[in-house]
Amino acid sequence: MSVSEIAPEMPVSTPGSEAPSGADVRRVLLVWDAPNLDMGLGAILGGRPTAAYRPRFDALGRWLLARTAEISVSSKGRIEAEATVFTNIAPGTADVVRPWVEALRNVGFAVFAKPKIDEDSDVDADMLAHIAARQRDGGLAGIMVASADGQAFREPLEAIAAKGIPAQVLGFREHASWAVTSDTLGFVDLEDIPGVFREPLPRVSLESLPDEGAWLQPFRPLSALLTSRPGQGVA
Repeated sequence: MSVSEIAPEMPVSTPGSEAPSGADVRRVLLVWDAPNLDMGLGAILGGRPTAAYRPRFDALGRWLLARTAEISVSSKGRIEAEATVFTNIAPGTADVVRPWVEALRNVGFAVFAKPKIDEDSDVDADMLAHIAARQRDGGLAGIMVASADGQAFREPLEAIAAKGIPAQVLGFREHASWAVTSDTLGFVDLEDIPGVFREPLPRVSLESLPDEGAWLQPFRPLSALLTSRPGQGVA
């Protein structure tokens, strides 16, 4: 069965959607860590992505629907897909970000947006709280977290996987070695999902360096050291 045949039968749900009374509904939840993935993609490209290198969330949504259909085959009760994006909104950028947020919502993704006030205004706690809420509210049939942040997600995902729930990390293999080598978590490179990127990413890793060498761009500007917390240096 093709993805196009699966998608019309399994609409993506949002955090506000409710199951019919008495229905046994569990969710296959996708959580997209936008700040972390934006940083990872920028490191691969060496700058802001052009249109050819921006992820296509419609393709990601179709992949999620197909994965949900696979899980449904061996599961009892009703299974629904839920796609969510968590992001920060820096002061003065609302008008720039608004078309992207509206496009996500139009595809079927729910968006949690949080003001970027300072270094502590990240969305890690919000993502973890949403995952925990979905575990309580009907339960999870599967969980996919798109992020390279092993410090935030590794232990919670491993705890979910230990309960027999499929748990996967989506991201870039260069930045998520903790997930690539995990014995309990699955890993899917975003570039391996059909249609997510229009063009192949110009990827360079330490394992596949060209003979002439290659530049590896910083993950963040050097000026970030002026606002980072003490103790975040390199040994």
